[in-house]
Amino acid sequence: MKNYRPAFLLALAGNVLLAAALAVFWWNSHHAGPAAMPQSGPPRVVQQAIALMKKLGIDVMPASGPPEAMQPQPGNSSLALAPAETPLVPVRISAQRLQSIGVKHGRVERRTINDEIRTAGNVAVDETRLAYVQVRFSGFIQKVFADATYQHVTKGQPLFTIYSPDLTATEREYVVAKQNNDQVEHSSIPGVASGAASLLDAALERLKQWQAPESEIARLEATGEVRQEIEIDSPVSGYITERHAFPSTAVQPDMRLYALADLSTVWVNAQVFQSDLARVKIAAPVTITVDTFPGRTLAGRVDFIYPDVDMATRTARVRIVLSNPEGSLSPGMFVRAAIKVSMGTQLVIPASGVLQSGTRQIIFVDRGNGYLEPREVQLGTRAGDDFVVLQGLKEGEQIITSANFLIDSESQLQAALGSFTPPPAGAGVAPAMNAANASLEFTSQPDPPRKGSNVFRVKLSDGKGAPISGADVSVTFSMAAMPAMGMAAMRTVVSMNDKGNGLYEGSTQLSSGGAWQVTMVAQKNGQAIASKQISVNATGGMQP
Repeated sequence: MKNYRPAFLLALAGNVLLAAALAVFWWNSHHAGPAAMPQSGPPRVVQQAIALMKKLGIDVMPASGPPEAMQPQPGNSSLALAPAETPLVPVRISAQRLQSIGVKHGRVERRTINDEIRTAGNVAVDETRLAYVQVRFSGFIQKVFADATYQHVTKGQPLFTIYSPDLTATEREYVVAKQNNDQVEHSSIPGVASGAASLLDAALERLKQWQAPESEIARLEATGEVRQEIEIDSPVSGYITERHAFPSTAVQPDMRLYALADLSTVWVNAQVFQSDLARVKIAAPVTITVDTFPGRTLAGRVDFIYPDVDMATRTARVRIVLSNPEGSLSPGMFVRAAIKVSMGTQLVIPASGVLQSGTRQIIFVDRGNGYLEPREVQLGTRAGDDFVVLQGLKEGEQIITSANFLIDSESQLQAALGSFTPPPAGAGVAPAMNAANASLEFTSQPDPPRKGSNVFRVKLSDGKGAPISGADVSVTFSMAAMPAMGMAAMRTVVSMNDKGNGLYEGSTQLSSGGAWQVTMVAQKNGQAIASKQISVNATGGMQP
């Protein structure tokens, strides 16, 4: 047992240390909040854990509280762990670089949008074309001609014969009444002819109430013979989907003997997600395709939208009416449906120009002369290769539709460095002088610059080396934040004075030594003519 004692003590110490760390963290987080109750020291459980660890020979370092990044904010006892969205700033990229990274452009346009909702469904019987065969009298089936389910029958085709004592008796009454009427219809005795005619009409009416076939009544009038069996014909053309007529079967008026389905028109029950329901309209055209008939399309229309949604699939049924004159579509068949959706005239942009950035939708707008402006927009539904624009863009604006991620990275980098200089007014207009042909040269006194006071000079010349005077030149010094050293981001803008002969001079205080990002921008007549970015290392040590 002595061999296990060191391992046991080590495991016990680890567990105690973990529990103590959790307790210390809990105490610090609650003690640091403004709503915490004042305490003179750590909780008793923490004191006991520390005492136990000291007995086990474990050194305990005093806790000075959680790091600043983990401290709860005032008025909120929970830690804010959700990262903030990365800021973006406009960037300026040369034409050569835009070409090298494969930048393409698109336009914000207003046009008529047509979309389609692709879904699947199953063929079903058109319930308005169902017919049932029943009789209104009791009897016994004698012969059956339509003797198989899904057999196709035509209107007027014999289905079965039936013997009915009630119907046979009524037919005899009709024959006798007709014979009497024929004998006395010319009688001069008052009331005889009219009485015989009324008896004949009453017998005929009873036959019609029994729904005796018209052909059977016509035969009785022509021959005057009563048959023991009458023939029942199909009322419609279609397929037998249900059959209960068998030889020698006793029939009652409430029995359904046949169910017939006319498949010249069928329904398609398609499943549409609830997010698309608002776009589906009654009478909307639909294109149907079936794997059984490759390359063939059928045309239908939306007839009804069922008012319930399946809670498991979050879809609703949409009923589509489809002509099926050849009978090629059978109930239960799987089909694909494309429901046409007209969205009217909308402001749209290419879908490839949208950059999904967390909870934001970002578009880069090309303002001309290489200036790309990130803009947060609000988009509607997607229609094919386009997105509907709800807010944030205007018709005619030019946007970037490729290399968005590269431009987004450049924008985030410029925002982090704090070195962006907003484009001057008229940046989207072609400048009077080609900026690519103008050059800027930077010098400092002392060289290299130092922490503290410095004098900076910029030499501005055209493509042939001739000095350019009368321009507005600014120099921006920026340094990224260094949280590990407790340094925030720094930025200083220097407006340079025109000294003549293309020389511009200005002075400023650099608050720290180290690497500075220097951005020089020259404008003339309100238009940018040159820009340049360099890095310089200032002496004198970093800011504490």
